[in-house]
Amino acid sequence: MAGGKGTRLLPYSALFPKPLMPVGDMPILELLLRRLKDAGVEEVILAVNHLRHLIEAFFGDGARLGMKISYSVEDRPLGTAGPMGLVLDRLGENFLLTNGDLLTNLDLRRMIDVHRERGAAATIGSYAREMRSEFGILEVDDQMMMTGYREKPSYSQLISMGVYVLRTDDVRKHVIPGEYLDMPDLVRALAASGEQVYCHSEDCFWLDIGRPEDFALAQEMFEKDPKVFLRSPT
Repeated sequence: MAGGKGTRLLPYSALFPKPLMPVGDMPILELLLRRLKDAGVEEVILAVNHLRHLIEAFFGDGARLGMKISYSVEDRPLGTAGPMGLVLDRLGENFLLTNGDLLTNLDLRRMIDVHRERGAAATIGSYAREMRSEFGILEVDDQMMMTGYREKPSYSQLISMGVYVLRTDDVRKHVIPGEYLDMPDLVRALAASGEQVYCHSEDCFWLDIGRPEDFALAQEMFEKDPKVFLRSPT
């Protein structure tokens, strides 16, 4: 998925698509494509919209990366799942779907294997992230009398990494070509219909560069150790 406007990274993303934002000497999307190649992925479809001509000019047909890259163009925003409706007939029995602006050293090959072993309709790459409240938390009883006060507590939440393995026939039941659909709505629909939606978690690094501070962190980490992003799965 490489068609978003990256509004959280304005003003940079006004003239430059977020997947082409550089981390070190390489666009973030290229780092991701290299990891996909290491995981055995040979063919990629990029769903593009915002400033798509720049993405197409940079990656071309994928020959430089030893991959086959083609493009699916959204005439209007279709959400984080809707673009699949335009290409389902070009996909195999199972396929990998990722956001085009994330950094991770998740073992994608292992995730694909686990998805197949479990026979899941959808497997969601999951990451335990520590979050800290911006505010002090008041605890009260039914009379609104304070019983406790926690100053900016932190807590761990399992979040979606923006990486999915999906079974095409199950997805097809819920995705209508040309209609808007987001991934949370799709996986909820799959679960509601009785399909297996597995959350795959492993000890790995993950970063979404949607916020300027995360983009700055990615630059810092790449400068210290580029292998964090480029190392092949074991």
